[in-house]
Amino acid sequence: MQTERRVKTLRTRSSVLKLIGMVVIAVVAAPITCSQQLASKAQLAAQVRSEFLHAWHGYKQYAWGHDDLKPLSKSYHDWYAEPLLMTPVDALDTMILMGLNDEARSTREYIVKNLSFNKDFDVQNFEITIRLLGGLLSSYQMTGDKRLLNLAEDLGNRLLPVFASPTGLPYRYVNLKTGKVRGNVTNPAEAGTLLIEFGTLSKLTHRPIFYEKAKRALVEIYNRRSPIGLVGTWINVETGKWTDTDSHISGAIDSYYEYLLKCAILFDDQDCRRMWTDSIAAINQYLRDETKGRMKPELWYGHADMNTGQRTATNYGALDAFFPAVLALSGDLNRASLLQESSYKMWMKYGIEPEEINYQSMEVTAPGYPLRPEIVESTYYLYHYAVLGARTSRPHASKRLDPKHYQQMAEMMFRDFVKYCRADAGYAALKSVVTKEQADSMQSFLFAETFKYFYLLFAPPRTLDFDKVIFNTEAHPVSSTW
Repeated sequence: MQTERRVKTLRTRSSVLKLIGMVVIAVVAAPITCSQQLASKAQLAAQVRSEFLHAWHGYKQYAWGHDDLKPLSKSYHDWYAEPLLMTPVDALDTMILMGLNDEARSTREYIVKNLSFNKDFDVQNFEITIRLLGGLLSSYQMTGDKRLLNLAEDLGNRLLPVFASPTGLPYRYVNLKTGKVRGNVTNPAEAGTLLIEFGTLSKLTHRPIFYEKAKRALVEIYNRRSPIGLVGTWINVETGKWTDTDSHISGAIDSYYEYLLKCAILFDDQDCRRMWTDSIAAINQYLRDETKGRMKPELWYGHADMNTGQRTATNYGALDAFFPAVLALSGDLNRASLLQESSYKMWMKYGIEPEEINYQSMEVTAPGYPLRPEIVESTYYLYHYAVLGARTSRPHASKRLDPKHYQQMAEMMFRDFVKYCRADAGYAALKSVVTKEQADSMQSFLFAETFKYFYLLFAPPRTLDFDKVIFNTEAHPVSSTW
């Protein structure tokens, strides 16, 4: 995302426990002058925790041992011919952060005793990597349970065949038992959102192959950028030719950019740093769009042709709302805060965000809401840097950002989220944010991401040491102290 940090080996369980102390810190609230503000945050954190448990208990009652709960029919959904415990693995590190120790312990035992990857069916490499490989690695670092690392390594071995293409770009699907691959057309997000997980597995197992394969995939996408520095939406992994030249920061490209920056930070990888620097310059030149708002100019990011830079669409949506967090992490707090206001405007139009809008007309072009976390994630990042700016004079922080503003934003979104998405047996996606009709779907990222970011916004500031972890795109935090 190669100059690497020196690797510190975790030799004993005690050294792992030291790592846990860095990641999950004792819950001690920082001094706040207004006791009422502290009480309000504590109450909100407790409410998020309670709603997490409501959804989790619904899953346990109606879908235990399966991948996802269907909250309206009170039944279950499995991704493949047999379940891979998507929800338990995705939820585990959030339980640990929330201090749900008994639930976390029993869930961990269930995972290590029942999860097997010796399955004769094809899986989507990207989704399995970010959810299962990422979740297992994060939970291993938090607990020191070597069984989780063993599961992660077994899964990593079974996913490696995806990289055996002529270009080094990964195939989209692989059979977990036979290693047979398929899906020769992929996108930058699926090809380039693997290095945090495979790189972390590499450092923890001391097997360079995982790092090398995932990094090459990231580099191969970058090497096929256009002369103006943009990437397209779809690419053939065998020929390296683009099949769709639409460029944007939305789904199918989004987390490729996220991992360029995050891998530069997590692994101190200077190749990733250079690729990020080049990429953000092109993004800001060709995809950035400033429009006239009612009170002041608004910042959006639209679509353009990757070769010409010509604007092709003025669409922005729930997936694009991850970008304020990435901009903030990069140090561009001005653009991060402006884009966050645009994302919040999209949310406030109907009291919850649609999947996509036309930001020129503010008309909804895709009305669904699948319980996405990205806008909450960006609120968390901006709140973190706002607090940092208020307490320190560190150059990465900004004293112009108001922590109260992002707390109020988060509270409003959480209350809307509960109001429209809570169901008897859990939380339900929305078919339409206009009608608020619920859908029979509750994907595992609700536990891994949406509830986690809401909780961290209201929890005591030392619940997680922000500066010592990097979140993968599924919000699984991993530490660089191997």
